[in-house]
Amino acid sequence: MRIFIALDIPADVRTSLTKYMDRARLLAPEARWARVEGLHVTLKFVGHVDDAVVEQIKVALASIKTAPFAVRFTGVGFFPNPKAARVFWTGVDGGDHLPRLASTIDTALEKLGFPRDTKPYHPHLTLARTSERPLRELQTLLADPPPRFGTMTAREFFLYQSQPQKGGSKYTKLERFALE
Repeated sequence: MRIFIALDIPADVRTSLTKYMDRARLLAPEARWARVEGLHVTLKFVGHVDDAVVEQIKVALASIKTAPFAVRFTGVGFFPNPKAARVFWTGVDGGDHLPRLASTIDTALEKLGFPRDTKPYHPHLTLARTSERPLRELQTLLADPPPRFGTMTAREFFLYQSQPQKGGSKYTKLERFALE
């Protein structure tokens, strides 16, 4: 089973993102646009594990204790950079709390033998991507004031199963973990 750990996004933020993406899609219709219903804030990608290991991961994640915190969805940008834009994203700002939660999850899973993430944690939501030519048409959006898609209070995170399918992966919540 292919799994990852993430925050879910509230409906009002998804609605704001949908409206923005509908307008932006007109500038780059050839890009592969994310399905808004599948957007989430990844805390850790785990990969393929068997069912017994999933149960161990659930126990490890249930032991994590941290208080709820605010998360803002704002701004847009490109990876690797605007001139070679292959990924169009919006920012996710949870202050120090969000990277700390990701690190705590990393530490909990490291005890089960999973390697720590070696790259710095940069939370974002991928809105569109391309493997062909850079998304130059979308660069005009950088001249606009940074969009604000809303805020949420992170009160929980989830263990998800990812099932790759044509047109995008299907995500299923396996377990909920409260922040308290």
